[in-house]
Amino acid sequence: MNKVFKALNDDTRRQMLHLLREKDLTAGAIAEHFNISKPSISHHLDLLKQADLVVGNRKGQFIIYSINTTVLDEVLAWIMTLKKS
Repeated sequence: MNKVFKALNDDTRRQMLHLLREKDLTAGAIAEHFNISKPSISHHLDLLKQADLVVGNRKGQFIIYSINTTVLDEVLAWIMTLKKS
């Protein structure tokens, strides 16, 4: 779960998740929404993948990224255990 919180601690990565919430995208399509280098985009995507927040599926020469809501469900369930009734 530490990797999830580390990944969510960055505004750029949170914005990437918002984009992927709308539809699956390639790294190039994601990069069009940011004013940072493509290697930086790849780094952010790698951290999101390490946290299992996104998955990448190869289609030809492209990797299509999509959000993995299962991990978010687990985090929300854990957070709810902290709330007193």
